[in-house]
Amino acid sequence: MTEEEIGLIEAEEHPLDCYLRKGRIPHIWCPGCSLGSVATMIIEAIRETGIDPKNISVISGIGCTGRTAGYLNFDSFHTTHGRAIPFAIGLGLTDPNRKIIVISGDGDLASIGGNHLIHAARRNADITVICVNNFQYGMTGGQVGPTSYKGQVQTTAPYSNIEEPFNLPELIKACGATYVARWTALDVRRVKESFVEAINHKGFSFVEILGACPTTYGRRNQLREGIAILENFKERAVIEHGIDTEKVAIGKEGPIIVGRFVDIHDKPSLTDNLLSIQRMATASKGKGS
Repeated sequence: MTEEEIGLIEAEEHPLDCYLRKGRIPHIWCPGCSLGSVATMIIEAIRETGIDPKNISVISGIGCTGRTAGYLNFDSFHTTHGRAIPFAIGLGLTDPNRKIIVISGDGDLASIGGNHLIHAARRNADITVICVNNFQYGMTGGQVGPTSYKGQVQTTAPYSNIEEPFNLPELIKACGATYVARWTALDVRRVKESFVEAINHKGFSFVEILGACPTTYGRRNQLREGIAILENFKERAVIEHGIDTEKVAIGKEGPIIVGRFVDIHDKPSLTDNLLSIQRMATASKGKGS
């Protein structure tokens, strides 16, 4: 191949280039990490919804997954640890026509950010939350996190974790979310379809993506390569749409239940309720005058 041909290939723009901040590339994610695939599926889903990119905001917290917002070429916030959701709700309330997407990890969303997560679901806040769950705190060295399953080995549990993990779909459903789904990062087609549904959904939508982290999770749990983690997902994943979320907890062994667990369309969102109060207040002032 000539230098001229190489130059033409390098100059050719990829169809997704306009959705990325080229100045931030290459990314920092490790070889075998699922986050590149997840970011691609977010872009593909946004393209499929047909929403004007100018009317989309992406917010994230701290951690490996939290870096995603910085790579995507949308109006975005990279917030303080655990605070992505309150930033997202505030932005959405000031501009109800804007689509708000939060993407962060299980540590950021379900640990330090756990209080914001459950109350956003309780309020049915009109935001989409994408949680990439790699079962640990990945960026800080592989400590046990809120979704680490019993028997899992991590830096802070060298003889295996003894604590019960959060069953995130059950937690979010119990708090009042109106769309809840879970998929593995291997199933990119269904991941994209679920993102489309979640983004188009009115109210609080939550999608858990089980991701591969060979660096700090895999090498301590006999899954040293990213492909080994994905093969484990393939062997264990079972699709059960609408199943009782009490039954979808994840353990060291046994099936990993994935699917669309909750899809409710007749519950007012937080924005709906606030606009209703505003109309009532306006009407009351009108009568008083």
